[in-house]
Amino acid sequence: MKKILLFLVAIITLYGCVNPFAPAISDGESSGVTLGDQRTVEGVFQNLRFAYTYKDTLTYGRLLADDFIFSYYNFDQNADKSFGREEDVRATAGLFQSVDNLDLLWNGIITGVGDSLTMDVRRSFLLTIVYSPGDVSTGQGDVIFRLKRNSVEEVWRIQRWQDVSDF
Repeated sequence: MKKILLFLVAIITLYGCVNPFAPAISDGESSGVTLGDQRTVEGVFQNLRFAYTYKDTLTYGRLLADDFIFSYYNFDQNADKSFGREEDVRATAGLFQSVDNLDLLWNGIITGVGDSLTMDVRRSFLLTIVYSPGDVSTGQGDVIFRLKRNSVEEVWRIQRWQDVSDF
């Protein structure tokens, strides 16, 4: 009887514990940010906002194609820079871990050209990064995405992300 009682206490205790290594699961209703259908272009942008809002590296990683390339202009070095998927996922995970809050807002699509398997989309954004309550940074600009998929049944993935912003 003692063993059964200890077992039940252990299960109840474990059931009530929160995994400190996993982000909190949210339905998105409190912030109005929910997961989108990644079979649509708008769903890609919605999922990117979700990933930033909840600092969700799994959702973020699912957005990127295997041959993903991120590119930007480095103002300090006066040069174009780029890197691949693995480095981008590591850098984004580091960003997610090092800030208190991220708020990514998308404006309307400026241009969208392509077909049912490849789309080039330019869209403006506003990103607020809260490092701590007294340390907030805001940047805006445009992104140019090349989205691809192998068939219309598959989800869109970001193959190329060019950051055209003031960060």
